[in-house]
Amino acid sequence: MSVKHLFCSICCCLAFGACSVIDDDLSVCDTSYELDYELRLVTNMNTELKTQLSTETQLSLSHALRTHLSDIFTDFAHDVDLSFYDTQGDSLRLQHDEHIMDANQASYALNLLKRQYMHLAVANIVDNPLVDLVNDDRCHTSRLGLIRSGQILRSADDNIINSHTTGIFTARQPMEVLEGVDQQFNVRLYMANCSAVLVIDTVDCTAKDIEVYSTGFAVGFNIADSSYIFVDNPPLIRTNRIPAQDAGEVAFCSVSFPSREAPVKNQVSRRTIIETDEPFIAPSADESLWEFHVYATAPDGTRTQNILYIRRPLRAGQLMILKVFMHDDGSVTSGDSTVGVSVTLNWNNGYNNEVPL
Repeated sequence: MSVKHLFCSICCCLAFGACSVIDDDLSVCDTSYELDYELRLVTNMNTELKTQLSTETQLSLSHALRTHLSDIFTDFAHDVDLSFYDTQGDSLRLQHDEHIMDANQASYALNLLKRQYMHLAVANIVDNPLVDLVNDDRCHTSRLGLIRSGQILRSADDNIINSHTTGIFTARQPMEVLEGVDQQFNVRLYMANCSAVLVIDTVDCTAKDIEVYSTGFAVGFNIADSSYIFVDNPPLIRTNRIPAQDAGEVAFCSVSFPSREAPVKNQVSRRTIIETDEPFIAPSADESLWEFHVYATAPDGTRTQNILYIRRPLRAGQLMILKVFMHDDGSVTSGDSTVGVSVTLNWNNGYNNEVPL
C-alpha cells in the first residue's frame, strides 16, 4: 500500500465589497483564510502487481498494467472543482471555483463571506468523459454520475459503457469562516474509483476473438455523504486489452466505481473505511458481488460465454487481479475459491457486440 500526497493551498480573503455587505467595520478585510488540500492515494497496486504477477515471464505484463493505470492510481491532479454550500435551507451552492492545476502544488485566491459552509471538492473529472458532476447546485444532491453518449446514464438495462479514464478524488469538509480570526482548513481528498483485471492463461489454447466485460459496480457517488449508488441491472463495462510480450497470457482491465460490500438490493451503499492498516482485505460474501463476462470463439466457430462470479468486494483505490485458464472450446476455469464460473457453450442468443463509444 502506498500513500502519496498532493498539497493545494488556497488562500481565501474577503473583498472590500463583500465586507461592506456583512459588516461596516472594514478591518475584517485584513483577515485571510487558508485551505490546504491533500490528495491521498491509498492503494494496493504495487502489492497486487508483485504478488499476482511475480514470475519473470510476467514482468512485461506487470509493466504494461502499471503504464496503463498510470492516470488512475496517481498522485497528480489535473483539475479541481470546489463548491461551497449553505448549511441551511435547501443547501444551495454559494460559491463555485474550477481550476486547472497540472501540478503537485498550487495556490488560488478566493472571496468567501464569513459564515458556515459545507465544502465539496472533486479532482480529475475534466479528462474523464465517462463521469461528470450531476445536480451539483445543491449539496445534498451533488453526485458523480456515469455518462453514456453525452447523457447521464439513467437506465442501466442493456447498456455497455467504457471504463473510467482518470483516478477520481473527492472530499467533503464542514467549514465555519469566522470574522477577524486567522484560520486554516485541512481537506483530504480520497480516491472514488478502482480497477479490476482479468489475466487469462491461453497456453496451447486455440480459442480466439476473446472479449471481456465487467459488471456489478456502482453507477454513481453521492459526494456529501460519501455513498455509492447501485441499480439492480448495472451496465457492462468494456475492458481494455493490455498489450504485453508475455507468452501465453492476455490481460483485460476495467476501471469503475466500487462494488457492493454485501449482496443486498438497497440502492445506496456507504463508502467503507479507506485508511486502515489493511484497507483492501475483506471476507468473501456468501453470494456474488460483481462479475466478469468472458466471450471466446472456439476453433469450430461456436461462441462460448463465461460468467465469473466474484464474492470479494472491490473497493475504492483498489486494484484486483484475477487469473483464469482458457481451454480450446473457449471455456475458462479458476483456482480461486471465491470465484464461481458459469459456462455456456455454443452461445449466441442476445450477444450485443456494440460499436465502441
